[in-house]
Amino acid sequence: MDLTLDEVKARNAEIITEALSIYPDKTAKKRAKHLNVYEGDKPDCGVKSNIKSVPGVMTIRGCAYAGSKGVVWGPIKDMIHISHGPVGCGQYSWAARRNYYIGVTGVDTFVTMQFTSDFQEKDIVFGGDKKLDKIVDEIQTLFPLNHGITIQSECPIGLIGDDIEAVAKKKSKEYDGKTIVPVRCEGFRGVSQSLGHHIANDAVRDWVFERPGERPVSFESTPYDVAIIGDYNIGGDAWSSRILLEEMGLRVIAQWSGDGSLAELENTPKAKLNILHCYRSMNYISRYMEEKFGIPWVEYNFFGPSKVAESLRAIASHFDDHIKEGAERVIAKYQPLMDAVIAKYKPRLQGKKVMLYVGGLRPRHVIGAYEDLGMEVIGTGYEFGHNDDYQRTTHYVKDGTLIYDDVTGYEFEKFVDRLQPDLVGSGIKEKYVFQKMGVPFRQMHSWDYSGPYHGYDGFAIFARDMDMAINNPVWGLAKAPWNAGQ
Repeated sequence: MDLTLDEVKARNAEIITEALSIYPDKTAKKRAKHLNVYEGDKPDCGVKSNIKSVPGVMTIRGCAYAGSKGVVWGPIKDMIHISHGPVGCGQYSWAARRNYYIGVTGVDTFVTMQFTSDFQEKDIVFGGDKKLDKIVDEIQTLFPLNHGITIQSECPIGLIGDDIEAVAKKKSKEYDGKTIVPVRCEGFRGVSQSLGHHIANDAVRDWVFERPGERPVSFESTPYDVAIIGDYNIGGDAWSSRILLEEMGLRVIAQWSGDGSLAELENTPKAKLNILHCYRSMNYISRYMEEKFGIPWVEYNFFGPSKVAESLRAIASHFDDHIKEGAERVIAKYQPLMDAVIAKYKPRLQGKKVMLYVGGLRPRHVIGAYEDLGMEVIGTGYEFGHNDDYQRTTHYVKDGTLIYDDVTGYEFEKFVDRLQPDLVGSGIKEKYVFQKMGVPFRQMHSWDYSGPYHGYDGFAIFARDMDMAINNPVWGLAKAPWNAGQ
């Protein structure tokens, strides 16, 4: 029997109370601020966010280094990104995010390669500046077609006080003004990977846009130039988005940063509009370009046909009738395909309940795609969201939705146990826990080795993957704990 809205709210509030009851009083009081039942008339989700995780709980967050190297800088394909410090950080982040790119690896593209300064004890004691200097020389000898270098600082660099800025300036002069970017993204900075995004954005501002002696860039503008900001081309997402933008008559001059290049970063200030996908990781540079260069920016959501059509029209509203007509033409072109996808999968997925816990924008942006398939998101939350993320989430979630910020491993398991969703969408660290519980799961950080999920083409893959997860016959053989006695 379906519960009334008031009953849903009461049940979810009770679940939160149960989850908190296991903690010491002080911890419970802190965690209570991050858990809530959404009230539909409120301007935000009613949770605290972007606060240091409680020591001793199993947080799912990353660090500032992960936000800079792993998210923002790492996908830029023609630059070499040095993980400056002990080998572990570079090893752990090595090619983990499926940032697709076009190029010859090791010749003119380097995304899936690991470059590390491999700090040893003597480097901690005596400093690593000389070693970094030598590494840059070795890179120039071995990989002469690289277009730039970033220095991604790990924790020890900030602790021992190495001057990576001085090394970057020195080596840049030695190599005729080569772009060498020092990034102070030591993992201990901030409370999550979110500060790493901000630091990386600021590094682009200071060492690409505003660096002295800037080389002239050969570029011919058109009235329809746009830059894709905050799409990391996971499984080809940026490509499936770019197709639609170009079909409606726009020219994409840059992708930040999946399949992107240094030249594209340098050209972005000449765009007529920045279209922002991942607000959390790239709103900083978008705001800067608006203030510095007068470039407006607009957020878009290419998950599911409803949001794709809405976003195409929003983007087109910044241009003339030629682009507006192009947007309508694209929407009409793909509507029969979307109707066929929905007709195939919606009867198999109608009424299925989903719980999400992801980073970036996905805890809200993918909700529309699930709803296009007749599914319902009953719980969602962010690893490293800020208050403005939760304000934006109110436009997507329904009254009574369970909201959880920086959820602990224990809390998430407890919520899933009680709510018994048909699908959980989260990250690799959660995947096997829930599968062992007998709960269908999709990895919503990097699409479980599938994708793209963006755009019209991506929605067909998304629908197939959700059906494949939920309706796989294996779940008839693996019982969830709450069904074990049946």
